[in-house]
Amino acid sequence: MSVRNQVNQKQERKHNSVNVKTMAVSTEKLLEAGVHFGHLTSKWNPKMAPYIFMEQNGIHIIDLNKTSAKLEEAKQAIANIAKTGRKVMYVATKKQAKEILEENAKRVNMPFVSQRWLGGMLTNFATVRKSIKKMQSIEKMKSDGTFLNMNKKERLMKSRDQEKLERVLGGIEDLNRIPSALFIVDIKREHIAVKEAQKLNIPIFAIVDTNSDPTVVDYAIPGNDDASKSIYLIVREIADAIIEGSQERKREKSEEEVAPTAEVAVVAAEA
Repeated sequence: MSVRNQVNQKQERKHNSVNVKTMAVSTEKLLEAGVHFGHLTSKWNPKMAPYIFMEQNGIHIIDLNKTSAKLEEAKQAIANIAKTGRKVMYVATKKQAKEILEENAKRVNMPFVSQRWLGGMLTNFATVRKSIKKMQSIEKMKSDGTFLNMNKKERLMKSRDQEKLERVLGGIEDLNRIPSALFIVDIKREHIAVKEAQKLNIPIFAIVDTNSDPTVVDYAIPGNDDASKSIYLIVREIADAIIEGSQERKREKSEEEVAPTAEVAVVAAEA
């Protein structure tokens, strides 16, 4: 193959979507993690009917074949977002999901909300940024010595303000603009985040249990959003897809740096 053809192929690949290479999660793994366990049949949302396999002992059992397919669809889409360098905000404030969410969000260098969703976190982002700057300014006071010039009461008040802000906003401290997508665990609990994202047309990826409405999100992954093992498996898979998208972005940047040199070589050879 000529050098010119190689260069052209690299340019074409730049516009293609990421082909997620990680193996699809088997139904056996999903089963082992308890992803198939839904809520009591009395608490179901009828819109989840297409994803329910059967009823057993008063509990809905989720169709894991559909979970697997929807998970792969979500992974492909979220990898393409990561490929463009855009941010995906992780959201989960329930006890059994917090640590899992934080660990994986940090692993892929993405913003996260794990303590409490502040109303207006998306729709009033400018005000949220002011609170983040306030938190950062207090930290700067501590590092540059300004803190030492304050009296004890002022230092105590500033420290308390910083702790409160860090608890709620620490996970989005480096977020300078509204995220390009949300990944949510339990859309019923995080309904305010869902509504704000809908208002701003931000795509939503989410684990959706049998008591929730899958139509309010763009990429619904039917599954158990209460069990730690289930949450861990799906959150990890999404994080792995983001890593793939980011790696593809790095590869393309490297190819772009090489391409001009290759083109010069072709022109010189044809001259």
